Amino acid sequence: MIVDPAFMAEVEGAVAGASSERRGEMLRKVTDLFVSDWDEFTSEELSIFDNVIVRLAAEIEQAARELLAKRLAPIRNAPPDTIRLLAFDDSIAVADPVLAQAALDDETLIEIARTKGQGHMLAISRRGSLSEAVTDVLVELGDREVVLDTVDNYGASFSDRGFSVLVRRSEGDDTLAEFVGARPEIPPHLLSTLVAKASETVRIRLEAAHPRARTEVRLAVAEASGRLDERLLSASLDYAGALASVENLQRSGQLNECALAAFAKDGAYLETTAALAMMCNLPLQFVELSMERDRSETLLVLAKSLDLSRSTVNEMLLLRAKKGLISRGEIDQRLARFERLQIATAQEIVRVFRGRAQPKTAAPT
Repeated sequence: MIVDPAFMAEVEGAVAGASSERRGEMLRKVTDLFVSDWDEFTSEELSIFDNVIVRLAAEIEQAARELLAKRLAPIRNAPPDTIRLLAFDDSIAVADPVLAQAALDDETLIEIARTKGQGHMLAISRRGSLSEAVTDVLVELGDREVVLDTVDNYGASFSDRGFSVLVRRSEGDDTLAEFVGARPEIPPHLLSTLVAKASETVRIRLEAAHPRARTEVRLAVAEASGRLDERLLSASLDYAGALASVENLQRSGQLNECALAAFAKDGAYLETTAALAMMCNLPLQFVELSMERDRSETLLVLAKSLDLSRSTVNEMLLLRAKKGLISRGEIDQRLARFERLQIATAQEIVRVFRGRAQPKTAAPT
């Protein structure tokens, strides 16, 4: 596609000496043109748009920058200099959608995390994927909300150093300890350290989250407390009936979204959890923990990976609200986050979940 020279000449005139209002008007036109055909522009044309938008955006009101950021953030090949400009904006209302969605390299994300505020780090923590280099900075410099969102993001990877910081920061914080301990890739020695310092309630949940490392976790619990909580021995029995019902549906080819929605609507919490686990091909303990957490990010990712409808997700969130796991006032906010998720991103994250849930192959001796 060739950009109309006459239109670009009009743009240049607005850049050169127009009022802020005129610049804002022209920016909307340029953005409209880009958004409508973004996948048809050549690299040269993309560069032209990038240059023009950056110049137009230099002196416009915040509301206009916010709109620009929301429109460009989801676009895969959005103008890179424009995206960088918006990502570094001091206003988190402008930077948030870009930091959460747009294509940005690790170097840029780390620079922003180190130089901007907690709001910018919180937006970064919610990206579809995060490298170890980025999470190292987030868990070191972020406040509690940033750290919780980072750990609860299963598209995030953590280094051993990052996990060490997380274990240290988890001391005295049951919620964070549970989130950190639930990560399937946490190094065994750090899991033991975490378990040894955790409360009894967290220890029970951590053992459920690590069925393949149950012996090691129990040893750590025993060493820390001198006893094992016998309630763990019967924890899986609660799901026996639910699993049988769900397996029957699967065998008959009836395990689908309609069945899942019906379980949730009927208040069948165990069956809903078991059905979701089977449909996602994930361990029951993993999905159970996702259902029980006070936050719902992982649950939303699982739902999006199955391309569930908004109404089904609403029933699942209502079910959690009835159990006191989430307030009804939060449901609309969670649904909005669900709708912003991309199916391909969610499915990729679930593939990572499955990979991490597989037993590790011992290295040859």
